Amino acid sequence: MDEKQLVIDLVPTQFIDWGLTDYQEAWDRQEDLLNQTVALKTENRVNGTHLPTPNYLIFNEHPHVYTLGKSGHPENLLLDEQGLKDKQATYYKINRGGDITYHGPGQIVGYPILDLDNFFTDIHLYLRTLEEAVILTLQDYGIVAGRYPGYTGVWLDADNDKARKICAMGVRCSRWVTMHGFAFNVNVDLDYFKNIVPCGIDDKAVTSLEKELGYKLNMEEVKEKLKNHIADLFKMNLV
Repeated sequence: MDEKQLVIDLVPTQFIDWGLTDYQEAWDRQEDLLNQTVALKTENRVNGTHLPTPNYLIFNEHPHVYTLGKSGHPENLLLDEQGLKDKQATYYKINRGGDITYHGPGQIVGYPILDLDNFFTDIHLYLRTLEEAVILTLQDYGIVAGRYPGYTGVWLDADNDKARKICAMGVRCSRWVTMHGFAFNVNVDLDYFKNIVPCGIDDKAVTSLEKELGYKLNMEEVKEKLKNHIADLFKMNLV
């Protein structure tokens, strides 16, 4: 198969880096993209057309924010309103799966807004594939990572009592179009995790690439590696 044919067989996906973005603004922008894609799918179904649906891979970072998923427990946030102000953090109840998590500077937050009809219609495989991309990125830095049975996300030492999470996941899917995604701790301030029961798990630690390696990482370099692993695993042609 020649190179041209190989590119044709890949799924066109627009890569966008929003940089440091307010959480509410990023949520609204995700919703807009998801709704546009769902509307196009509905139009295709009603009219018997085959207009191609778009796919987006979005990276960004957020100012300090705590988000609680649909199945989450508000008591897993250990701060009151004044405590949030003191930490210069905001708090949102949102429409993804999962419990509570923290986002902040130094963390790669990925929002793939994909029409899984263009890839594969299996939400579990979707999550496992995102996890695999993070696992391969960590491998690039000499870190062995894996999965923790019964939980989503990426873990270090998942097979013993030193288990610690380095990447959290929580997604929403509507008509096989995804939103929300993953939060990969690179140079993030881990102290902010002390103000929550992360993902509702009260007996496991949280870590970062910086903590594991002992030095600050170049965020753009990590993003590039992660982006390429996602594109390879999902067979995307990033544009």
